[in-house]
Parts: sequence; structure tokens; C-alpha cells
Amino acid sequence: MTSRPAGTLAERKRALVADALTQAALELLVREGFDAVTVDEITAAAGVSKRTFFRYFSSKEDVVVRFLAEMGAGMRDELAARPPQEPPSVALRHAVQSSVDACAGHADRALSVVRLVLRTPPLLACFLERQAQWRGELAAEMARRLGMDPAAELYPELAAGMALTAFGTVLQRWSDDDAVDPVELTGRAFAVLAPALDGVVDGVVDGARS
Repeated sequence: MTSRPAGTLAERKRALVADALTQAALELLVREGFDAVTVDEITAAAGVSKRTFFRYFSSKEDVVVRFLAEMGAGMRDELAARPPQEPPSVALRHAVQSSVDACAGHADRALSVVRLVLRTPPLLACFLERQAQWRGELAAEMARRLGMDPAAELYPELAAGMALTAFGTVLQRWSDDDAVDPVELTGRAFAVLAPALDGVVDGVVDGARS
């Protein structure tokens, strides 16, 4: 879902193999269901050996974790790239929007994967675990943008948590109703959050710097 730097020939080859395995695994998992698919079936579909699979992934769950990791990395990188003068709600909306846009750009496949993740307990657990990691990364970036100490101030982590709650809500609504436009829904979610994210931030920042 996210672009990668060119890297060395070996790195590009590894990325291609990992992408092929991920695509084959996700297609099978979506079509057959998580419990019905074996690693042997994934490797057969991808045209690689079982040994090769375990060189890249430790389990079926790990394939989906890789998919989720790319979503989190995309949000973190987008937040870091936003102009420093942007209000927190705008910067965080763009960060979340980057992953929503990536899903919407591959709507049929992405929606199927989102449903698979949200409706399969082991994968939902992976998703929630990843969100905890993303919250820390987004909070650290928000603290850097605002000149705060993330260990001392509550605002960065609370703001990151609100953004990820919006992200999770958008995915859940989209999963429940494929007629929903996830991009439009993201905008609506952050319109609701904006007063809380922006209305107190000046006072919080002033207090942190005084």
C-alpha cells in the first residue's frame, strides 16, 4: 500500500517476493476464510516453497500484520510531512486520510481485507495491537510538532488516540456498509473532533512552554 525506496537489487527482489506472498495470502484468506486456509495453500498459490514463506512471515497472522504495518507507517510519514503551521486536526486528518485513500484506491480488495480483519478475532487482536504502536508513533510526532515532552504532557497521546478512534470508526462503518464513502466519512469524523483537537491546543502549548 505504501511506496518503497528503490533499494538494492536484493532488497527489491525480497520486496517482490513478500508482495507476491501477501497478495496470494490475502486473496485466499478473504475468499476462503481465515481458519480454512493453510500455509501450504498460500505457498502453492504464490508459487513458492513453504521454507520461503517462513523466511518472510512467521504465520498467517503475520501476513496481515505486514499489511497493517504499512498502513501505520503511511500515517506516521504523512503526519511528519505536514506543514508545521497546520492545526492539529488538519495534520492528523491528512495522516489518517493517507491510509483511507490507499484503501479507497483499491476499494474492492481493501474492503474485503478490512472486513476480514475486523471480523476475525485473531486478526482483530493484531489490528488493536498495531493501533497501540501507531498511537505511540503519532503521539511522538505530535509532540515534536508542538514542542512538547510526550512523557510529561497528555495532549499528544490523547490527540493520537482520537485520530485512531476516528480511523477505526471509519473502517467499521465502511465494513458494515460498502455504500459509505470512507474518504467523505473521514472528513466528517475530523470535523467532529476538530474543536477538541484545536480548541484547547493553544492553551496546552502555552502551559507546556511557560
